[in-house]
Amino acid sequence: MSTTNGNLDLADKQGGKKFGVLKKRQEEELSDINKEYETDDCYSEIEDLPQQLVAYKAQFMEFDLDNSGDIDEMELKQMLEKLGTPKTHKEVKKMIQEVDTNNSGTIHYREFLNMMLGKKSTVLKIILMFEQRSKEKAKPQGLPAKRDISSLP
Repeated sequence: MSTTNGNLDLADKQGGKKFGVLKKRQEEELSDINKEYETDDCYSEIEDLPQQLVAYKAQFMEFDLDNSGDIDEMELKQMLEKLGTPKTHKEVKKMIQEVDTNNSGTIHYREFLNMMLGKKSTVLKIILMFEQRSKEKAKPQGLPAKRDISSLP
């Protein structure tokens, strides 16, 4: 993989087989990190940890648009706009600073997991938790039930 200033080169952003290989490599790396968290005693008391980690991995991969392994400012800004909570550039920078423990200016998957599984509440965590809960509600399917006048309030 060729890089320029830590970002993916244009050749690596192409679709097709290169994209598939890059996506598969990222998924394997994130799965390995998930396994570390599953065996870590610090997180042993969290209910449904393996299921949560799978959900967090999918969420992270959805927002890591260039599959770099990090969520940068533009990716976070796009994610928040997609979730219906647009933020200014300054707010996005502050959100990253809350989570970024290695001062890279991005959110790495480990930092993402530490934020989501940790006790500390951040603005980004609150937004993501709210978004996750809104997805969980199943919408009724099919035709509405027939009602007659006596059943109306």
